[in-house]
Amino acid sequence: MSAQPMKIPGPDHPITVRPNPARVVVKLRGHIIADSRKALTLKEASYPAVQYIPRTDVDMALFTRSDHHTYCPYKGEASYFDIGLGAERSANAVWTYESPYAAVSEIAEYLAFYPDRVDSIEELPG
Repeated sequence: MSAQPMKIPGPDHPITVRPNPARVVVKLRGHIIADSRKALTLKEASYPAVQYIPRTDVDMALFTRSDHHTYCPYKGEASYFDIGLGAERSANAVWTYESPYAAVSEIAEYLAFYPDRVDSIEELPG
């Protein structure tokens, strides 16, 4: 297997990671699956901002590691989790960069959720 290409964020593809002052709550099927006041907001180029939540603020007992992996040349390899609340749409609903590239090292071991695979990702007053 050949090495994956690595790219550095810059003016043509900016990435910022900042603490989110809001409380971030993720819900699925009536359950709060994440509730954090320590989320990080990652903004990448023209993509929508993504909330990354520390594992300590997530109900990890609901998750099962998936075989699915993807690769981002700016962030590295992402691993995925299914959410075990019986909803088909919750397959591969959560991703994490366990060993991200240095440019985004802050998101290591944090989790992000696909908005269309959970009921809501809310930012509430902190």
